[in-house]
Amino acid sequence: MPIEFHSLLPSFKLKNTKKLSEFIQLLAYTEEHEIGDLHYIICPDDYLLNLNKQYLKHNTLTDIITFDYSEHDEISGDVFISIDRVKENAQTFKQPVDKEMNRVIFHGLLHLCGYKDKKPAHQKIMRSKEDFYLNLWESR
Repeated sequence: MPIEFHSLLPSFKLKNTKKLSEFIQLLAYTEEHEIGDLHYIICPDDYLLNLNKQYLKHNTLTDIITFDYSEHDEISGDVFISIDRVKENAQTFKQPVDKEMNRVIFHGLLHLCGYKDKKPAHQKIMRSKEDFYLNLWESR
């Protein structure tokens, strides 16, 4: 059940990866899934924009792109996160960068658990789940 964190930016290193890995496994278990191979890749805007153009045919900046390789209830995937979008969102929502990063990390995992966020009703459920897991994370 490997969960790996990578940074394409020498200036950024994610904190508490061991504890975060354990929590991600708890989140998956709570959502009735197991972790297979899961990779979080922290990258700059331009890298994620290129992925967005190449694979999703979108020419827009985004904070996260999740590639799902899951089979059955075992979650596997690559989750690319733009550190630039996370920092900007943290500033916009007046949140610490670490908290916004965790929100996006949990958001990616929730996508792998089957949650969607294209329609307003789905967005409401996704936000509720994010808030639930952020509060649980912060209470530990």
